[in-house]
Amino acid sequence: MNAESDERRGTAATVVPGSVSGDGQKSERELGSRAPRFIRSSRVLHLSWQVGIFVVGLAVVGAGIVMLPLPGPGWLVIFGGMAIWATEFVWAQLVLRWTRRKVTEAAQRALDPKVRRRNIVLTAVGLVIMVVLVGIYVWKFGVVMPWKIDE
Repeated sequence: MNAESDERRGTAATVVPGSVSGDGQKSERELGSRAPRFIRSSRVLHLSWQVGIFVVGLAVVGAGIVMLPLPGPGWLVIFGGMAIWATEFVWAQLVLRWTRRKVTEAAQRALDPKVRRRNIVLTAVGLVIMVVLVGIYVWKFGVVMPWKIDE
């Protein structure tokens, strides 16, 4: 999509987020720019608006990437930057829709009783294996940690 949005040509988004369409399914917003009308009316102003949104989103995503190995909510900040980009760019809106759909599917699968039972069993088996390995280590080497250097 170019700098001009569909909304400028008169096909403004009429779907309210979270609204339910006539067939009972939840409809999504139309793709495109969500810039104010006076900004969309001028091509130069709209293009500079998009550059500003891109730079701000890039800074937020960059901060999130830095927070991945460092302390901080890295993924949350990255998705926040994607949400900033999604106010203006269709590709970011599509990525966020796909992510939202996948997270919803994963949450529904996690609530399935069979999956929960399997996860509990796997967690219990993993904990037993960890306790056995720690027990073997303590039996073989004692309570002295390997990084304690007396020399």
